[in-house]
Amino acid sequence: MTETRHAGPILIVEDDRNIAELVDRYLAREGFLTIQAHDGNTALSLAKRQPPLMVILDVMLPGLDGWEVCRALRRESDVPILMLTAREAEMDRVVGLSIGADDYVIKPFSPRELVERVKAILRRVKATPGPTGGALEHGGLRLDPESREVTMAGAPVALTPSEFQLLHALMGRPGKVFSRDELLSRLHRDGVSVIDRVIDVHVGKLRYKIEPDPSKPQYIRTVHGVGYRFTGPSDA
Repeated sequence: MTETRHAGPILIVEDDRNIAELVDRYLAREGFLTIQAHDGNTALSLAKRQPPLMVILDVMLPGLDGWEVCRALRRESDVPILMLTAREAEMDRVVGLSIGADDYVIKPFSPRELVERVKAILRRVKATPGPTGGALEHGGLRLDPESREVTMAGAPVALTPSEFQLLHALMGRPGKVFSRDELLSRLHRDGVSVIDRVIDVHVGKLRYKIEPDPSKPQYIRTVHGVGYRFTGPSDA
């Protein structure tokens, strides 16, 4: 068992108490503090009383389901969220990402894989990627990697860890065309298998948050058949 301790608890939201206890034990071995909730309302109450380091969130919950809990958390916080789903349809995973989840694991899962996914997400939260450690500014958009704050015309923009990571990569190399695979490698450095639509989902969310008109993007441009590039409004 590692001696490392991590600040803040990981909130495990799972109605199957056996699964919750299993995840709890594996995380505890890695030095993580944990708290558990077995329904959506309790999860939101706990998250408000004791802001978690991260949330592991099952989709199928009594009362409020995981989608509703994820949306509610995103309205209040940029806490990393890892969804657990028993559904195999790709669209269910895309929906989870589109409403603010950072990653997903499909049941049945390996507890060791789950712990590695947790570590990977938390590394992304702490990382400061890109070619420069200073603040990046284009037009009214500003990203500060030290404080992990993004503002548009001085107003704060709430991004998930994955959205922040993606925007930092794009802003750090304005004009460079990034393929989807390149951007996926920025988000998932551990060789985990993900669907390539993840990038499209994150870009769509970023555009909604930073573009004056998301249907006519000025900052994140699509390069058809390749990927995306960042272009300030003055370069359009």
